[in-house]
Amino acid sequence: MIQPRTMLKVGDNTGAKVIQCFRVLGGTRRRYAQIGDIIVASVKQAEPRRIVKKHEVVRAVVIRQKKPFRRDDGTYIRFDDNVAVILEGKTRDPKGGRIFGPVPRELKKKGFEKIIGLSKEIV
Repeated sequence: MIQPRTMLKVGDNTGAKVIQCFRVLGGTRRRYAQIGDIIVASVKQAEPRRIVKKHEVVRAVVIRQKKPFRRDDGTYIRFDDNVAVILEGKTRDPKGGRIFGPVPRELKKKGFEKIIGLSKEIV
């Protein structure tokens, strides 16, 4: 359950380490984001001399969340942390070239095939 002011780790190699959500896209009264939803966030911590700088406003897709996520078959999947991947402008392509950690297969249904292709582990 990602909402405004939630701090998320970044699961790619763009240089950002921590981002803070300030908008959940998908409707005017949309309060929470979950796996596969796009958010607008601000970069709070970043590595020097990388693609993404501190205080930059970015769009990101949530790839892992702490709250249990119900799958279509009735099972639940839960991760240890909230993680997002930074997207390239308004497209659904990731800005980085690598994805760290496991990625749920629900992202493929939501149209993020490139993120699935870059990840090493799909659960």
